[in-house]
Amino acid sequence: MNNDFENTQKDMELEAMREQMNMLKNKLQQQEIVNDRIIRQSMKRTAFSIKRHYFIIMALTLLMIPYTYVVFIMNLELSMAFWIGTSILMLLCCGATYYNSQNVTDRSVMSNNLVEVRQKIARAKKFDANWLYFGVPAVIAWLAWLTWELYQKDSEVTRYMIYGTVCGAALGTILGIWMHMRTQHQYQEIIDQIEDLKE
Repeated sequence: MNNDFENTQKDMELEAMREQMNMLKNKLQQQEIVNDRIIRQSMKRTAFSIKRHYFIIMALTLLMIPYTYVVFIMNLELSMAFWIGTSILMLLCCGATYYNSQNVTDRSVMSNNLVEVRQKIARAKKFDANWLYFGVPAVIAWLAWLTWELYQKDSEVTRYMIYGTVCGAALGTILGIWMHMRTQHQYQEIIDQIEDLKE
């Protein structure tokens, strides 16, 4: 009889331990769901920041086409070939930015399978980094062409325009590097958060 009592007591203790383990598992699952939501919200905010940055770039590149016509053709009377070249460069920048933004603007990107999301973000990060191999030489060539066009005019106004171009190029380079590094950091932040979620 004593053995039956001990067995019953052990069974009750085991049942209590099972209940506690189940409660602990439920709490951990709830905590994981909360952590998942928090990390995904953070990822969405970062992706939105990148998306907004890309939309601003696209808007500016398209606005530059009529603006440069007014400045280069109507005011400075530079060659039509230079304005066409500038317009093509702006359209290429806009197209490349739009293409890369598709990896971030996909509405389901933050609710998809984490492996797919990571692939898209990694692809966007790589494209953004590789774009410099085209963008930097293209801007240098464009600045050289602009300087040559202005030099051909040989007037006091164009001399000041050349000085302004050099200063603008220096400031633009600093701003461009900062923006590029910031975007790369944001991409890496999303990738790191995905890795945290996968773990």
